[in-house]
Amino acid sequence: MSASEPTTDESVAPEADPAPVLDHGVPVSHPRGQRVLHPSREELVGLVATLRDEGWLMCLDVTAVDYLAHPRTDLPESVAPERFEVVVTLISHTERQRLRLRVQVPESDPTVPTLFELHPGTEAMEREVYDLFGIAFTGHPDLTRILLPEDWHGHPLRKDHAVGSIPVQFKDAPSR
Repeated sequence: MSASEPTTDESVAPEADPAPVLDHGVPVSHPRGQRVLHPSREELVGLVATLRDEGWLMCLDVTAVDYLAHPRTDLPESVAPERFEVVVTLISHTERQRLRLRVQVPESDPTVPTLFELHPGTEAMEREVYDLFGIAFTGHPDLTRILLPEDWHGHPLRKDHAVGSIPVQFKDAPSR
C-alpha cells in the first residue's frame, strides 16, 4: 500500500477506551481550573475523612442542586447523572485551595450520609438542604426544618414545587 492510498478500518487497531481519571479513587474533573471530585454516596464520608487528614480542615459549604429540567454533560463519563446533586466545598488553608465534591443523589432515594461527625459545622447546612430540597442526611443529630415552619408541605427549591401559590412565612419571623 502506498502512502497516498487511504487506510481501511481493518488496518487500524481500535483505540481502547481511556481509563477514567481518578483522584483518591474517585472520578475527578477540572472545570474552570478547579479540581472537583465525584464520589458516590457510599464513598463520601471516607473520602472527606481522608481529605481532612490531608489538611482539608474546613468544610465551607454543603448545598444541593435540582437538575430536573437541565440535562448535564459536565460529569465524567463514569458518573451517572441523577436528579439531585449534593455539593460540598472544602478548604485547605496550607495549600490555599478549595476542593469541590459533587455527589449524585437519586430522586427515588434522596439520602446522603451526614458529615457532622467529621465537620460539626455542617449541622445547619445539612438541615437547610433537607428543608429546601428534601434530601435527608442519614445519621444527622437533629434533621428538622430550619427555615420553614414545621407544618410546611414540600421543599421549595425543588424544580417541581409550585411557585408563588402561597406566601412563605419563615419560622419565627414576625407576621405582617
